[in-house]
Amino acid sequence: MTGKVRGIGAVLAAVALVAAGCGGDEEGGGPAEGSLKGQTVEVAAVWSGAEQEKFKAVLDAFEKSTEATVNYTSTGDDIATVLGGQIEGGKPPDVAVLPQPGLMNDLAKQGALKPLNDKASGAVSENYAEVWKTLGTAEDGKLYGVWVKAANKSLMWYSTTAFEDAGVEPPKTWDELKTALSTISDSGLAPLSVAGADGWTLTDWFENVYLQVAGPENYDKLAKHEIKWTDQTVKDTLKILSELWGGENTVSGGPKGALSVKFEQSVSNVFGDNPKAAIVFEGDFVGGVIGSESKAKVGETAKFFSFPEVKAGAGNSVVGAGDVAVALKDSKGAMGLLEYLATPEAAEIWAAQGGFVSPNKSVNLEKYADNPTREIAKAVVESGDQFRFDLSDLQPAAFGATVGKGMWKVLQDFLGNPTSVDATASKLEAEAAKAYGGN
Repeated sequence: MTGKVRGIGAVLAAVALVAAGCGGDEEGGGPAEGSLKGQTVEVAAVWSGAEQEKFKAVLDAFEKSTEATVNYTSTGDDIATVLGGQIEGGKPPDVAVLPQPGLMNDLAKQGALKPLNDKASGAVSENYAEVWKTLGTAEDGKLYGVWVKAANKSLMWYSTTAFEDAGVEPPKTWDELKTALSTISDSGLAPLSVAGADGWTLTDWFENVYLQVAGPENYDKLAKHEIKWTDQTVKDTLKILSELWGGENTVSGGPKGALSVKFEQSVSNVFGDNPKAAIVFEGDFVGGVIGSESKAKVGETAKFFSFPEVKAGAGNSVVGAGDVAVALKDSKGAMGLLEYLATPEAAEIWAAQGGFVSPNKSVNLEKYADNPTREIAKAVVESGDQFRFDLSDLQPAAFGATVGKGMWKVLQDFLGNPTSVDATASKLEAEAAKAYGGN
């Protein structure tokens, strides 16, 4: 899931530039130069390999400017278990970068996190849209998190060859999308490749349509199960998906056939040597799959457009995900690092290396390594308070993130029989109520 990577010279130049420009709080560049000399900051995150090296470049710039010592540890994907053991043993890291707001809330409930100090929270207020501040705030009303990285899951990737052959342009509205799909189908190619074997892709479909149909406030209520999944907004969303997935010759292999298609295959179906469809919907990470699975080139033969406007005025909506940095110790070094991570300068170091999108609205978009990533980041920033975190990630895992259960299974059943709108809404509500303990 990485993008274009610049050479080491460009990375070092970016590090040096930011370090030189990190002149202290009054200049908006994080902690003052040399202000953390003698401090050691232990940092844990899931990143390894190329992502670890890119994040290390950010930490190196922090070290160079503040004279702190930073030690990074990769926890692997099971960060909750690793941190749980460290907390229980009384030796948590100073800072951890978490892949889900749910984990942040769990740790806050345990009393394991330290709220941001005034300088760090001030940097968040200055550089982030209000929605990111809300996402970094736990249920106790305290601000704990600085969002380091974001993902845009509101993109439709298409084959430029297929579009040219059919004579269609990237659609901006839902009606334009339906017209384009029909025209592509008439050209002899299935319009859509749907990864029905991976239930999480179907939750992303639902979330993007629901956010536009129901609006951000109802999205938030549904995420907390404050409204039921039998609500009319849910049924309206399912009806739209029913008409799309159930359309004649719309989905490659048909709805039932799509149930055997895994995510990577859904991408290959569009960009492989033997294309079976013209469009695949998913997040910015599709670019990395294209690069590893086909000869298509992102930005040339493989391009994307934003999820079409389902409802007038909702076109800036973005569903996404991200990684949030939190402090497990109230140390000068921990708070200094969080303050720094909230600056645009810190984000621009990673942006220059590729494979990264920042939710920080003050980041200079020209710092991104390539045009596709720049456009993806722009969509995230311009969505402002219409950005919403992946709804399934905000649910209890039994409902929102378990293979063969909950949302994943119910929506897979719906894909196989996309006419069952009312029954599907009832099944979703039954599964949600079970996961929420009858609430």
